Amino acid sequence: MRICVFCGSNPGVRPEYARAARDLGSLLARRGIGLVYGGGAVGLMGAVADAALEAGGAVVGVIPQTLVARELAHPGLTELRIVRTMHERKATMADLSTAFVTLPGGFGTLDETCEMLSWAQLGIHAKPCGLLNVAGYFDPLLAFLERAEKEGFLHAEHRALVVQETDPARLVEQLLGRLVSDPPRP
Repeated sequence: MRICVFCGSNPGVRPEYARAARDLGSLLARRGIGLVYGGGAVGLMGAVADAALEAGGAVVGVIPQTLVARELAHPGLTELRIVRTMHERKATMADLSTAFVTLPGGFGTLDETCEMLSWAQLGIHAKPCGLLNVAGYFDPLLAFLERAEKEGFLHAEHRALVVQETDPARLVEQLLGRLVSDPPRP
């Protein structure tokens, strides 16, 4: 079993972000859950990977060739997969993972998260998706999702695809409780 973590290649301004990334990485390793992530050695990506590795976990990084230097590909991973495009990165990460967790990040993190949620909505996969809402970081996104549902752009069952929690252990437990057999991708 592997959980894919989407997160920033920057650390953010609050120390809570890196602390949450480290807590999640070490939790996954202690639970025997492999980590799949973007392959970088910096920012929250580096923090989650380093913590998982330090706790004896297996870590698979997936990074496009064009970002190997920019995101400083992590040299100490269990496995580093270098792919051609961002599209291939997301598809590979999805194929390797049983569930998804999103930590704070920027455009790339939001893109990856929204794609996995869209795929779940369309029935391409049935893998649970969660937000680790560190220091209220995702409160505006959660408000947007509520608004989208209220305005008729998002059905309640699709809004329910987003699991959110402030504690890494509780989030992982909720995601594991939602696991179902994943249908084949069309």
